Parts: sequence; structure tokens; C-alpha cells
Amino acid sequence: MRIVSWNIRAGGGKRVEGVAAQLERWAPDVVSLCEYRATPPSLWLAETLAAHGYVHQLTTAHASAPGRNALLVASRYPLRRLLLRQRPTEPARWLSVRVDADVPFVLAAMHAPNFVTGRKFVFLDAITAMSTRWRHGPAVFLGDTNCGWPFIDEERPVFNAATALWLDTLTSLGWRDAFRLQNAEERFYTWYSPNGGNGFRLDQAFLNRRMQPRLERAWYEWGAPPDEDLPYRREALSDHAALLLDLA
Repeated sequence: MRIVSWNIRAGGGKRVEGVAAQLERWAPDVVSLCEYRATPPSLWLAETLAAHGYVHQLTTAHASAPGRNALLVASRYPLRRLLLRQRPTEPARWLSVRVDADVPFVLAAMHAPNFVTGRKFVFLDAITAMSTRWRHGPAVFLGDTNCGWPFIDEERPVFNAATALWLDTLTSLGWRDAFRLQNAEERFYTWYSPNGGNGFRLDQAFLNRRMQPRLERAWYEWGAPPDEDLPYRREALSDHAALLLDLA
């Protein structure tokens, strides 16, 4: 089974056909998208995914706020929304579902607020609370956390003791960063600041103890337009790299 988690940037916009083509090339079984919106490009993307077999879809986007960043989970397997009592209450930024695959599991998509909102750690603390008392079997929490470990996940200092503590606490509770589980020291940046051009690893997947034995590979890729004649640009389809997980 393959899962792709990707922040597609502002609903996809004019890039959405390339986003759809790239997802088709990656051929996942489950797709989790951040910055999905209830705008025409995002709605077209959802319809296109459905036409390619991802007929089971749940989203936090709503027509009453079409331009708000939200989440979409699209799957070849049936999905059931899972309303967790201690879930983050930040509008549209958390979506937990049960994936009824051959071996069912919980997938929770997230898009954490950034530092300047002042709401970041309220969001992250809710995830910690859920992780501490988890009773729902194999699970993966994934998405754009706007968070990382100091030094190894940044080209310039942005992360701090608080972000490290949150990540270390998840680790101590048995929720392992899938990429770090297989690449303890490797640096990979999933987003670059538009002004300074500095890289940061903002996108992660956390697997609980019951999910970790299923992990075969975790890696990042930048999306690329299907037209090979065009010059390569890292940010051609999104300003974020996608996270791909292969599971047994």
C-alpha cells in the first residue's frame, strides 16, 4: 500500500492539472492533501481523483468558506470519519478517518498553524493528548506540521526547544517520525522560504507502535510537470515536497 501526503499550495490553482498527473504517476492507494480548498481547481482535482478510482473521499473544505485551506483524504478503500474526543479544534486543519483496507488503520491528516498565529501549540498539544491515550489500533498521523527538530531539519534557526519537545514527546509515546525512523541523520527540506531561500522539513508522518512494522519505505519527492521539455523547477507544482509511504 502506498500513501501520499502533499501540501498542494493554495488549492492547486493553475497547477492543478499537473498535480493530478503527478499523483497518477505516484500511484498511491490513499491520498492526503493539505491546502485543499472548496474552489473550482480543488473540486476539479477531487472529481479527477474519483474518476481514477479514488471514489472514497472525505474533506474539511466547505462551500461557505471556499478559499480557506482545508484537507482532503481520497482513497481506493472505504473511509469512515473518526471523531476523536481530544482532536484539535482548529477549523479545517484536522481530519481523522478509518481506512477499511485489508488490514484497517486510522489515518489522521493535519495542517498545523504556523508560529505567528499564536495557535500552534494549542493544536500540537491536542495531538499529544490523543497520542498519550490512543486506543484505536494501527495509526498514522501525517501532514504539514510547520514543525521540525532544530539543526537537522532547518538551514537557518527557526525551530526551538518547544518544537523539539513536542517531537521528542511523540517519540517517547511510541509515535515515530517515519522518515527519521529510516533516515536518522539525513537532511531533506520539504519547503524553502521565498525570501531567503532557506530549507526546512515541515512535512512528516508519525506511526504508532502497531503501524511501524508495516513501514517499508518513507521518502520525499518534488512534483514535476509531465512535460519533460520544460526546464525543471522544484516548486513547479507546489512549494512543498510530497511525502510517500510504502506499507506492507
